[in-house]
Amino acid sequence: MGISQSMPERTHRKPSPPKSAAAPVRAGRPTREQARARQEALLDCALGHFLEKGFEAATIEAIAADVNMTKRTVYARYTDKSALFRAAIQRGTERLAATPEVIAATRADGLEETLVNIAELRIALVSTPEGTKLQRLINTESYRFPDIFQTYYDIAALPTVQFLAGILENETAAGRLAIDDPLLAANVFMSMVVSGPVRFILSGNDPGREDIDRRVRFAVRLFLKGAEPR
Repeated sequence: MGISQSMPERTHRKPSPPKSAAAPVRAGRPTREQARARQEALLDCALGHFLEKGFEAATIEAIAADVNMTKRTVYARYTDKSALFRAAIQRGTERLAATPEVIAATRADGLEETLVNIAELRIALVSTPEGTKLQRLINTESYRFPDIFQTYYDIAALPTVQFLAGILENETAAGRLAIDDPLLAANVFMSMVVSGPVRFILSGNDPGREDIDRRVRFAVRLFLKGAEPR
């Protein structure tokens, strides 16, 4: 018997069809959290450019490149550089603004010390490098964007002013002060006690912590003297 007769018969199978290449996985739409994070990253990047270069020198191209976006994506969110600037100012103000808990923590045992704490909290907002740059930018560009002053006031100043107005109203009700318009008085307090030290800081001539404290305490006592019942 030959070798060919002793080998088992082979079965012939049709070759398997080639496997098709896997379809590319498409990236899904970003989640709400991812979209918000991208939006915040854009505003933070834009704010950094505006703080360092000013409105005129900062460009949409440079901002988009730094945040890995196209100009078209940026313009889909903001119609022009002015709109992005306003949004960046608001973002920066929100980052610096004191929380309600921090504002409430200024309350001390005595009225004079409470007012000193409130004034120093407001001054501290512009004492940080970013706070100083933001306030200078707002001052510089306010002729072009008058509304950014209102944005800053509403977000960064008004909550503290309202807190102070409540204190002044309670002190008047208790007979220790005589203030007809507590909200107006609170705004006058900020102009009288806070604005002077802030101007020194923004001018680059920071008089130092000790001198600022002396000025604040003097102005607080003067304010309280003027608000005494007669």
